[in-house]
Amino acid sequence: MNAAAAPTPPRAWDDYGPHAQRDYAFLGDGYRGALVGPRGDIAWLCAPSWEDDAVLAALVGGEGVYAVTPLVPYVAGGSYEPGTLVWRGRWTSPTTVVEGQDVLVEPADRHVARLLRTVEAGDEDVPVRVVLDLRAEFGHVRAREVRRAEPSVEGRGDSAWGPVWTGRVGALWFRWWGAGDAVRPRGGAWQGALVVETVIPAGGRRDLLLEVSDRPFRDVEPWGDHEPPPPRELWETTMRWWTDAVPPLDGTVSPRDARQSYAVLRGLTRPGGGMVAAATLGLPERAEGGRNYDYRYVWLRDQAYAGHAAAVDEPHQLLDDSVAFAVARILEHGPRISPAYTVDGAPLPGERRLQLVGYPGGADVVGNHVVDQFQLDTVGELLQLLARAAALDRLDDDGRRALDLLCDVAQDRWDEPEAGIWELDDDWWTQSRLAVVAGIRAAAAVSDRRRAGELATLADTVLARTSARCLRDDGAWARRPGDPGTDASLVLPPVRGALPAEDPRTQATLRAVTHELAQDGFVYRFAADGRPLGEAEGAFLLCGFTTSLAHWYAGDRTEAFRWFERTAASCGTAGLFAEEFDVAQRQLRGNLPQGFVHATLLEAAQRLAAPSGAGHP
Repeated sequence: MNAAAAPTPPRAWDDYGPHAQRDYAFLGDGYRGALVGPRGDIAWLCAPSWEDDAVLAALVGGEGVYAVTPLVPYVAGGSYEPGTLVWRGRWTSPTTVVEGQDVLVEPADRHVARLLRTVEAGDEDVPVRVVLDLRAEFGHVRAREVRRAEPSVEGRGDSAWGPVWTGRVGALWFRWWGAGDAVRPRGGAWQGALVVETVIPAGGRRDLLLEVSDRPFRDVEPWGDHEPPPPRELWETTMRWWTDAVPPLDGTVSPRDARQSYAVLRGLTRPGGGMVAAATLGLPERAEGGRNYDYRYVWLRDQAYAGHAAAVDEPHQLLDDSVAFAVARILEHGPRISPAYTVDGAPLPGERRLQLVGYPGGADVVGNHVVDQFQLDTVGELLQLLARAAALDRLDDDGRRALDLLCDVAQDRWDEPEAGIWELDDDWWTQSRLAVVAGIRAAAAVSDRRRAGELATLADTVLARTSARCLRDDGAWARRPGDPGTDASLVLPPVRGALPAEDPRTQATLRAVTHELAQDGFVYRFAADGRPLGEAEGAFLLCGFTTSLAHWYAGDRTEAFRWFERTAASCGTAGLFAEEFDVAQRQLRGNLPQGFVHATLLEAAQRLAAPSGAGHP
């Protein structure tokens, strides 16, 4: 029997092939996200929501790309408008500079993805090529019913956009404004796509707006069948939204990084609801390593980290969003709470393959197996989150009921084998127990006297049992009973209040982690096998920032800043962090952008501005 033929690379890769992860920028509006490459190529967009199929899938080896690219030799660069997800691309040629701006329009609509793009010429005319090739079902289904029409401008006078392209792509509707001169080639590389080749005059600009909707546009407010507002009005409205949404964070040790991380978390978080772990799927932690996952879902642990970060100095909106989503899931599912959900609170789909070539070194895996796991550390993180909200007087009656229910879950299930923070085989993971101890202590601090006494006794019981089973001969925490190794995640529970900074177990564990799991200024999760650090997997960026927090908590500001600065430097061109960092190759690994890394950067940037050892929340 012949083996099935391997998927072939997409046509889109002939002109817009994949880039190193560090070269992508992220656009997000809370309902969906896109990745923009240095050639002005948007290679990833799922619509209308995070967990839906991609209509631009070149990132993972599917058809579908939307590119705005100068047709001159150039060196690409760019940066975000500070404190926003407005990406300003910059192409420098031997004789001029071309700039572009890309953003998902705010305020966002759950039913419609609105992608606004501008390209501006410098002091010379610049030839530009624009390609729009929408493909439903991760690139498998072409657009259809594609037509050019005159816009409806009722009550507005002359058109600001000119003719509009409309059509269907799978079950979705789309409109493309500002490209009335596009053509549909009947042959060649871009047959069936919409293509514009034009010249932007010196000092001139071209605005483009793509809308993709899960319902007919006549049923979508506020524009309906009519033409959108003029481009400059959309840009101004979106910039005002971002200015209001992202706090200044001037009192942190790194305000620009802190604001940018808050903006990333805002872009990953559905308004009033869930935060996806990352915008992508299938980006590998290690080439051909078999660790390729779909992160377009809400991990309650990750969102709790974002909530912690948004509550360090003064409570911000991300705290309220995190609490609202967690409370709804706790009240709905109680002891059967899952580690992760869709942004709508639905169960995750099981894993399946897309029959695509995948991102180089990765795989085309959709869905996630975590749906079948119990992760006790998540219970601990949620307890800490809700208790923090209660202490800030931001927990309502439903939230109080959820906190009580979660205390019962911790009491009933703390001794069970479970998958732990790294989602491994079920076992008696030490970090999970310590996270629960921190959570129970935090809950006790905001409970009435009777309940507080019960919880204090429970915390002492769990800690005593964990100490009896999980301490190494040197006094440091082991990963699990009988395991001689330690784990970088074990430095965080003391910061959250599980144990004092001066406790010998806290001090021994921090020494063990920095001596056994750190190399070249980066921290690894654990020693996975007999290979040297860095060969089995990349440095884990979450652990770099939590190690910084642990040193701050221990009173060592110098070490806290050293770990913070080293880890903060391991981002891509756009300031985005993935899950891991390949130290030898200086490359990002894993899905992008990784929410919990940005959350711990945000927390550390705030805490390091306070006196060291100032105590846990």
